[in-house]
Amino acid sequence: MSSRRRVVVTGIGMINPMGWDVATVWSGLQESGSGVAPTTLFNASGFPTRISAEIKNWDITKAVEDGEKHVQRGRHTQFAIAAATQAMKDSGVLSSIKDPTRIGVYLGSGEGNQDFNTFSKMMVAALADGTYDPTKFIAAGLSLLDPAKELEQEPNMPAAHLAARFNAQGPNFNCLTACAASSQAVGEATEIIRRGEADAMLAGGTHSMIHPFGVTGFNLLTALSESNDDPTKASRPFDAGRNGFVLGEGSAMVVLEELESAKKRGATIYGEVAGYGTTADAYRITDIPPDGHGGIGSMRMAIADAGLNPSDIGYVNAHGTSTKVNDRVETKACREVFGEHAEQTPVSSTKSMMGHLIAAAGVTEMIVCLMAIRDSVLPPTINQETPDPDCDLDYVPNEARPAEIKHALNNSFGFGGQNVTLCLSRFDG
Repeated sequence: MSSRRRVVVTGIGMINPMGWDVATVWSGLQESGSGVAPTTLFNASGFPTRISAEIKNWDITKAVEDGEKHVQRGRHTQFAIAAATQAMKDSGVLSSIKDPTRIGVYLGSGEGNQDFNTFSKMMVAALADGTYDPTKFIAAGLSLLDPAKELEQEPNMPAAHLAARFNAQGPNFNCLTACAASSQAVGEATEIIRRGEADAMLAGGTHSMIHPFGVTGFNLLTALSESNDDPTKASRPFDAGRNGFVLGEGSAMVVLEELESAKKRGATIYGEVAGYGTTADAYRITDIPPDGHGGIGSMRMAIADAGLNPSDIGYVNAHGTSTKVNDRVETKACREVFGEHAEQTPVSSTKSMMGHLIAAAGVTEMIVCLMAIRDSVLPPTINQETPDPDCDLDYVPNEARPAEIKHALNNSFGFGGQNVTLCLSRFDG
């Protein structure tokens, strides 16, 4: 293990419902803020869930200097461009690594840029005679759809745009493993650097599912909270009254770099990606196995990969979705992993404040872990009011807490049974 290349974080950036940069988001989390409000991106009045964690008043031209070039990009791509621009500027890596084939991109990105108005017109044309006519549907599509916009909705497009933006000619991947996607992207990008296939990787995620199809899908799965009358109280991970998650959107990006490269150029090092664990539940698609074996496996793998013991972990940023099953099983998994140290290991869910960013959730929460380590502050789980006997750990309820942390875990568990845990460590030289 000592001979492998070490990977550190030298740049960070994010766009999410709590703010348009890391400092603003981190401040809001420490103040127990909330980005949840009534949905405005579409008319949700007829939906069971009418709240979400949106990025309000989004305007790419106010987020990056050349924003005018990107106004026709998908919403997910715009978020990615803004967050990646922050991270790359923060890192300064482009001024030091001269060979563009040694810099790559690895994202966890979902679909974007859905044109629902045009789709509705196509359906109206197809139903003109009272029955659905696929020929008319196709004809209307050929007439109405914009091929460039259709291309922009593909999940790989953010990674393609970022490669072109930064002339990153190295490995380029996108994975879409649901809620585990961006954590998996960071883990796999770390492995690429460890193997020597790149010296730096821009890694992260981006997603927006706050649209009619996304909300309909999650409502059908009964996964979303329907606490529409009190939006900021709707996401309540580990609380006895929890009734589903709140859908969010956004992007977060990190620049991962081989340690010696970062030290040579005097880069600011936020921390080290010390461990990466990934497993599959191999169970039901939208259910978690009651024994939590997938999450247990990914946490143990990440801790072992970092060369640590469970007692070394000072904080866990939980997947913590605010669903009945996830929070109960994740608690059980933490108890199994940490054993006698479980009650002394703080666990919190920042989804209580910013909502669930789906493919972008993991890397966003990874950056939160790095900030917690840097500033010796544990972000809270807000709305933790009524104890649940099945959720009996220290969830840092309602208020941030000072605490010295050297190692933190970040859990991301996706529909389909993909589990990813990252171990982040303070860099002490």
